[in-house]
Amino acid sequence: MAREILILRRLDHPNVIKLQGLVTSRMPCSLYLVFDYMVHDLAGLASSPGIKFTEPQVKCYMHQLLSGLEHCHNRHVLHRDIKGSDLLIDDGGVLKIADFGLASTFDPNNKQPMTSRVVTLWYRPPELLLGATDYGVGVDLWSVGCILAALFAGKLIMTGQTEMEQLHTIFKLCGSPSEEYWKKSKLPYATIFKPQQSYKRCIKETFKDFPQSSLPLIDSLLAIDPSDRQTATAALRSEFFTTKPYACDPSSLPKYPPSKEMDAKRRDEEARRLRAAGKTKADGVRKPRPRDRAVRAIPAPEANAELQANIDRRRLITHANAKKKSEKFPPLHQDGGPGYPLGSSHHIHPSFDPSDVPYSSMNFSYTPKQTCSGPVVNPATRKLMSPSFVPNGN
Repeated sequence: MAREILILRRLDHPNVIKLQGLVTSRMPCSLYLVFDYMVHDLAGLASSPGIKFTEPQVKCYMHQLLSGLEHCHNRHVLHRDIKGSDLLIDDGGVLKIADFGLASTFDPNNKQPMTSRVVTLWYRPPELLLGATDYGVGVDLWSVGCILAALFAGKLIMTGQTEMEQLHTIFKLCGSPSEEYWKKSKLPYATIFKPQQSYKRCIKETFKDFPQSSLPLIDSLLAIDPSDRQTATAALRSEFFTTKPYACDPSSLPKYPPSKEMDAKRRDEEARRLRAAGKTKADGVRKPRPRDRAVRAIPAPEANAELQANIDRRRLITHANAKKKSEKFPPLHQDGGPGYPLGSSHHIHPSFDPSDVPYSSMNFSYTPKQTCSGPVVNPATRKLMSPSFVPNGN
């Protein structure tokens, strides 16, 4: 927490959450960080029924995210856990990067080894999955690429249930690393996780329904080699932000009901409960299927198979004792997308290949909607200007 406080005090940007103060309690060792209240997070909004972002709205959110990251990186701060639930949005449409519990400072001229056990699984770049301890801003930019593609697709694009499955999913979409990359990187887990077959990169084919100006940026952010992801500054200058329709002003965004990731989870849980209740009422007491009996008969092989209630109870105890660890690995799948129960897939052999179905055959269509009007971002200065300066107010 001390490191998180120091990092937050170093940052001062409209798109980075501001630490307003510290509060102590009568309980020993209890310290609370105070921030502005934010009504939404991006994961909650994106998963809300009836909400479909237009291209100018996506550009608005992504411009704010990259502007905040540019500020962080210029001050030598890596966030190391960019995901939808950590991108908070106020009632005026302003996005702020939050939760710097896994953040770290870095010195580009004097690199020190850092842990690879950071970034939530579905947003984690391949170099961290392969055990890299020497990395830079590319880890944050990979996560940005996952978020950008997810906003257009309407769902998360890579959702492996284990590190090995996630890595194979990445290779199927982004292509297998070249032999030169394996030799140059010398990553600790290269021998274990190197794919048995070669995959062709298919980002443009998979996301062919996305706005054309977004494809070069997604292609760059999801580069296997982190040096090819460039920087947040380069992303802000990309064709995506300098072509029409431009990003709309945050103040012109629709006013949504408060929506956070926890709301989406509560909605999903309620829907599951209602479906189960309806089925029980229609069919009587449901007989357990053989698969259900088999699952119950087998003891949980790992701590990851704990009931969510036990996990939540432990988390509450941890907060009460104020023993938070900044380097503690975040729980898997803590974002707004749908997840799946963990099971025996944790014990799959390293040569496991999820399936032979080509990644490009998956449906990631994007249907453009009416663009929003209002002030826009001047691509030359990246400042807001009146819509009268742009044809059609877009």
